Amino acid sequence: MERIRLEFAPGVETEFTDRDRALAQVEEWAERGTWAPLVIFGPEGCGKTAFLRQAASGLRELGYDVFYLHPLDRAFSAEVDDPDVKTLFLDLVRKTLEDERWGRLALAVFDLVREILKKRRRKVAIIADDVFQAIGLDKAAAYVKGLLNTIEHPVYRYERIVVLVATSEGISRREIGRHRWAELVPMWNMPREGFQRLYEKLPGPKPSLDEVWRWTGGNPYMLRELYVKRWDVEKVVEGVVGTKELTADFARRWGRWLGEAVDDPEALWGRGAPQELLDELIARNLVVYNMYERDPYLWVDQPPPERDPELGIGKHVAWQTPIHREAVRRALED
Repeated sequence: MERIRLEFAPGVETEFTDRDRALAQVEEWAERGTWAPLVIFGPEGCGKTAFLRQAASGLRELGYDVFYLHPLDRAFSAEVDDPDVKTLFLDLVRKTLEDERWGRLALAVFDLVREILKKRRRKVAIIADDVFQAIGLDKAAAYVKGLLNTIEHPVYRYERIVVLVATSEGISRREIGRHRWAELVPMWNMPREGFQRLYEKLPGPKPSLDEVWRWTGGNPYMLRELYVKRWDVEKVVEGVVGTKELTADFARRWGRWLGEAVDDPEALWGRGAPQELLDELIARNLVVYNMYERDPYLWVDQPPPERDPELGIGKHVAWQTPIHREAVRRALED
């Protein structure tokens, strides 16, 4: 599978790096199709968007007609062989960019798939990235049900279909998981060997790989943040404190539990941690709660270790990155 090129940071372009097992999984899905929408969740910045862009390119290479939707980035494409459907799609994109009704295009994909299958059986892929934020969380489950119906009850027959959807950890995972309309599949930060290859592509002087690994835990977005902020960890941590609204009130209210979780995230599992606190940590994308077993079959690419105290990873709960954990620590100290 040919690897796409991505702008990793200002002035730094690189090809899609590592994730060899994930690309092999794309080929497996292409060979048999997906029996339900695969909803991929994981830490913010772990590389879900880059993976979906690579998957869209790879599926096209493997003979699929591909619809790609990423409303938050205003990125839409229809790599299809039907010129009429492509024209219709582009018209919808133009209207959507004008009035910013992002949900229109997300919902229109159902009609576009039917239209493309009207003439002949095809292999079709729908790749949707963070689409739930565009249509609203209250409509997320219904949207997934619509994708499942596209697979299970098509108006026109297809050869094979692949449906991949990505979402941030947050509360969307819980909302979708209440129903059996999708297969929820976790994805973690990059394994060290692949992360090293990405780190080595960054120009100029930089801290040692060991130090960068201890701060990022393999999260490519945090690597980018460190690079853009000239390797100033304090600035990156301060940014997380601000964006996650780790206020003094929040720290005072949950100080005891947060202090224990900073030392060991498993303190939040099975020890009576208040549900309100867990909801806050999940909604703010600070932790991944209820981690899957580390069977590679259950994960996109490689699963994390079962425990890694240095990176803040426990068996059932993990900080999304060590920097997220450090931001909470700083909030407790202020």
